[in-house]
Amino acid sequence: MTTIAKDLSVVDKILAECGKNEGAAIPILQKAQTHFGYLPEEVMEYIAEKSDIKATQLYGVATFYKQFRFTPVGKYLIKVCHGTACHVKGAGKITQSIEEDLRIISGDTTDDNLFTLESVACLGCCSLAPVISINDKIYGNLNNESVLEVIKKYRSEMEG
Repeated sequence: MTTIAKDLSVVDKILAECGKNEGAAIPILQKAQTHFGYLPEEVMEYIAEKSDIKATQLYGVATFYKQFRFTPVGKYLIKVCHGTACHVKGAGKITQSIEEDLRIISGDTTDDNLFTLESVACLGCCSLAPVISINDKIYGNLNNESVLEVIKKYRSEMEG
């Protein structure tokens, strides 16, 4: 079995907390993804086995909502807000700067598994537009240069 197998007891705790019926599918998947960083196939199968939710239903929910992912993310998950305020204030250019700097496109992870880049609909920080979050830490009032300084800070943490 994979190294994830030893952590499946976490799923039992999640099911005990959220319930095991179809109505609990989203919170179950959210908590599982928070713990594992993504939704491994083994975890999805275990949830289906231990709950009243069929595997097809779980996969249907997980593929419908963009928040769920089936592949691991990098150490630093960068989310670029593309809500109205951020869009108007240059989110597209922010994303492009990050893509060029990291040499990936939105939705991808760098080869060294350090950064994953995602575009999101809204981070709820409109007054700080344009905004990114890195592992849920918010950075606002960005421009093409300042966003690269933020990323540089995270790189230097890894080197130092």
